[in-house]
Amino acid sequence: MRLYKVIHRAPWRVAKISKKRQQLRFRRAMVALKIALAQERQETKEMLIIYRRYTQGQTNKVELKRANEQFVDILKGLGLGVFALLPFAPLTIPLVVKLGQLVGVDVLPSSFSMNKPIKEIDQEIAQQNQEQDSTPSKKK
Repeated sequence: MRLYKVIHRAPWRVAKISKKRQQLRFRRAMVALKIALAQERQETKEMLIIYRRYTQGQTNKVELKRANEQFVDILKGLGLGVFALLPFAPLTIPLVVKLGQLVGVDVLPSSFSMNKPIKEIDQEIAQQNQEQDSTPSKKK
């Protein structure tokens, strides 16, 4: 009878573990996306400031080069946005990225092509969890 309980409960444990693993993987992906979007936003703000200073004649070539690289990143993002409008976008976008890697063309913006270690993403998740846990106690 005990063997039956172990065999019967094992699939439920496997299902629970798989569910937790999928949730963690999804959460890591969302945190990595959040970090990349925040970095892209900051770089875009910096680009606009540099272009504004350029129109006033207050910038140098190094800053202008960095702003132009960010402008190219924005154009890359817009190019991928076109594929997002097409049918079967979850298939076409990874296919375009993979084909770009095979050909040697960087299709993704610089903030998305940078891979952070999983430990850093896990630390980011832990910080967010601590912030969420502390905010309800402050409201009371």
